[in-house]
Amino acid sequence: MKKVKKLHIVLFGALIGIINGFFGGGGGMVVVPLLNKLFGMEQKKAQATALFVILPISLVSTIVYMCYNSIDFKSGWPVIVGIILGGVVGATLLNKLNNKVVKGIFIFFMFLGGIGMLIW
Repeated sequence: MKKVKKLHIVLFGALIGIINGFFGGGGGMVVVPLLNKLFGMEQKKAQATALFVILPISLVSTIVYMCYNSIDFKSGWPVIVGIILGGVVGATLLNKLNNKVVKGIFIFFMFLGGIGMLIW
């Protein structure tokens, strides 16, 4: 990983926390390119590390949303089951595919998400 000042890392972390807290997720779309380009981390490691750093952000954001009674638990639980199963499949695939393929898949889904936001 490239040598980066600790202050920069903390500032980038704060930005990612704001994005995740504001949008209820999505910090990974910032974390992965940041780790990959600015910190020189290989694609697969950047994506795995993004999941690691998003977990505490998501937990804190969830607690705040719970305090404001903003969570629909009835709808959320079935989604959690699918996310856990999909997470196992995705993490397994991440470890089996090469960096270029992983980067291409990431770009495709980022693009698809952007188009989806414009359409819906």
